[in-house]
Amino acid sequence: MHHALTRLRGLGRSLAMYYWPPGSTARLARFYGQFVRPGDLCFDIGAHVGNRSLAFARLGARVVAVEPQPDFARFLRHLLARRRGVVLEEVAIAAAPGRVELHLSPATPTVTTASAAFIDGVAAIPSFAGVRWENRVEVPATTLDLLIERHGLPDFLKLDIEGLEEAALAGLSRAPKLLSFEFLAGRMASAAHCLDRLEAIGGWTFNLSIGESLELEWPDFVPRERLDAWLAARAGEDFSGDIYARRLDVAS
Repeated sequence: MHHALTRLRGLGRSLAMYYWPPGSTARLARFYGQFVRPGDLCFDIGAHVGNRSLAFARLGARVVAVEPQPDFARFLRHLLARRRGVVLEEVAIAAAPGRVELHLSPATPTVTTASAAFIDGVAAIPSFAGVRWENRVEVPATTLDLLIERHGLPDFLKLDIEGLEEAALAGLSRAPKLLSFEFLAGRMASAAHCLDRLEAIGGWTFNLSIGESLELEWPDFVPRERLDAWLAARAGEDFSGDIYARRLDVAS
C-alpha cells in the first residue's frame, strides 16, 4: 500500500510540476512555436506526462511520444488516445535495440533513469540529495535510427531521458533540422560528449534554455565555441537546462 501511495504521489508531483499553473501548455506552445510549424514531425523522447507532446500537437505537428516508465505510459495512453496525429511508443531509447533496466524513483519519477552512471554522477549534486532509486524494471529499447525508420526523420527531436542522452545520440546517424537535449551543470562532460556526437553527424549552431524558463539564452543561435565558453563558466553549478542544436542548412 505504501509503495502504491508513493507512486501516486509521484505522478501527482509530475502533473503539478508540468501542468500548473493553468495555461502552461499554451505557454509551451508559444515557446516551441518558434521551432515547430503545422505539419512538422516532432519526437518527444521522454514524454513523461505529455505536456510537450500536447504543445507540439497544439501547433499542428505530428507527434511521436516516447515513454518507457510503465505508470506514465499508462497515463499517456489515456491522455493521447483521442489526439489525431499523436503516436505513443512505450520504449526506452538507447544506443542499440534490446532491453534496458530502468532505475525507478517512485517519489521523484522525473529522474527515473536507465543509466547507472547518471545515478553515480549526480550523487554530489545538492538538488539530488533526497532522491532514491528504489525499484527496477526491465523495458524494451530501440534506437533513434529505428524510430526514424518507423516514423520518418523528425523536424524537431526533443531528448530528456536523464543521463541516457549520450547513448541515445550514439544511435542517431541522420541529423534532424533541430533538436534539444537536457544537460546538468553538474555533469558538463556529458553535455560535451553529446555535442561531440552531434558534430560527428552534421554541422550545427546552438542555443540553450535554463530549467523551465522557456527563454533562450541568446537572440540567435551561436557557434559551438560560444556555447562551450558559457557551459565552462557554469560547470559544477546546480541547475539543469536544454541545449538546442539547429542544423546549419536550416534558415532561422
